[in-house]
Amino acid sequence: MRKKCRLGINIDHVATLRNARCRDAKAWPDIVQAAAAAIKGGADSITIHLREDRRHILDGDVQRLKKALTVPLNLEMAATPEMLAIALRTKPHAVCLVPERRQEVTTEGGLNVARGGKKLAAIISQLVAQNILVAPFIDPDADQVRAVAATAAQAIELHTGAYAHAKGAAQRRELKRLQDAARLAVSLGLEVHAGHGLTYDNVGPVAAIPEIIELNIGHHLIGAAIFTGLEEAVVSMVDAI
Repeated sequence: MRKKCRLGINIDHVATLRNARCRDAKAWPDIVQAAAAAIKGGADSITIHLREDRRHILDGDVQRLKKALTVPLNLEMAATPEMLAIALRTKPHAVCLVPERRQEVTTEGGLNVARGGKKLAAIISQLVAQNILVAPFIDPDADQVRAVAATAAQAIELHTGAYAHAKGAAQRRELKRLQDAARLAVSLGLEVHAGHGLTYDNVGPVAAIPEIIELNIGHHLIGAAIFTGLEEAVVSMVDAI
């Protein structure tokens, strides 16, 4: 059965493993080979997060993937002048704007677009002007959805971390927040993506939200790939979706 929404695979942690021995974009394990395996397994796009501290993805990875990929490249990045310049030079298919703190282990929440002001709006406009799809990464909050709709951004990516880490009634409440935010976004003309913390076990209800047309998933699949290989890990996620 054809999956109901697009699946983007985040391969950041292939670079994490590589960098443990050698901080070189051409070192082993090869990130382009990882992308090829994910695509063979059913990935519709490849996602990478070029962090300001370059803790996993390196500038050379961005260049190599942009040149080699046969599917769209989704670049996650902070809304900074340095990252804007890289995106405008590289021209990925899409940019997901995320909040970033040097001390965090992983992205801990959504971008506060409502407080981003003219500076954030200007970054979004410059990316959109180069035909780059822009999707700010936000919590499932109505004010944040409306704030994105007031910019030139064409999409949002809903942060699913709170849903993924909740249990029982709390998880059902978080799912409802995702459903409501997705519905509002579509009513305002925005495309809806989602991701963070999604696994084989919890992805189903999120994938079932009709307004969500793309999921971006990484850490769980790179972990699963240790046991099954990345291609098979992606196949299993396609089945779960």
